[in-house]
Parts: sequence; structure tokens; C-alpha cells
Amino acid sequence: MSIATPPHVVITAEARQIIITAEDQRRLLQLLNREFKETAGCRKHLEDLLQEVHRACVVDAAKVPGDVVTMDSVVELVNLDTDEREIFTLVYPESENVRENMLSILAPIGTAILGCRVDDTVSWPVPVGMCRMKIVSIVYQPEHYER
Repeated sequence: MSIATPPHVVITAEARQIIITAEDQRRLLQLLNREFKETAGCRKHLEDLLQEVHRACVVDAAKVPGDVVTMDSVVELVNLDTDEREIFTLVYPESENVRENMLSILAPIGTAILGCRVDDTVSWPVPVGMCRMKIVSIVYQPEHYER
């Protein structure tokens, strides 16, 4: 199991090794199964997330390092192009609430940060090019607080 990623490296969806819990994997696969059945039109975002879930290193919740973004984690990010800092909670779609910074796993940024670690830089395409953000800190990770 290779989960170490050098800090300050831009991680692309094709190259990164992410870590997710067995419970998150189970719930994400259920979500994706439902979304594939209900979504018409472009489903690339679903395919990207499915690829990430299948490629992930799956661990027991008690063994998730404290610097990994898991579902329901509160994460501080910095935009590398603007230096703007934002704090988001990574949630399942039914809990999404933009006004409260509750970010869906189905959003490109949600898929990008899942399973990444503090100091990782992630990027994803946006209409005007690429968005690049660095994971500055994990403010709250449920697995860490449930130990």
C-alpha cells in the first residue's frame, strides 16, 4: 500500500493515490449506482468519481491518517491563483448547502479533494482553464474525532 505523496506536488486525477474509508467507499458506490440510473446527459463527473473510488486505497476508519480528506471533513483550501482561502465541508449531495459551505462530493472540487492530504495541490478543469487549490488544513475529520 503506497499512500505517501510528496507535499507541494500538483496531483492530477489520473496520478494521485487517495485514501478512503470502507464505509465511504460503500456509500459512494451506492450513490453512484443511483446517480447513473437517474442522470441523463453528461455523466463524466460521475465516471471520474467512480474511477477515484475504484482506484482508492480503502482503509478501516480507525486507520485513516488525520491529514486525509474524508466525507464530512471540514477542509481549508487556498486558491493558488488568487490566494483566496475557503473552508468547506465535504458532504453527500443531499446535504449540500452552498450558503453554509457544504460542498457536494459530486462537485468537481469535491471529487478532486476526496482522499487527498494536507499540503496536496489538486486541479480540475473549469470553463476558463484549470482551477488549482492547495489543501491547507483539515479543521475537522470525523474519523479522527470518533477514536
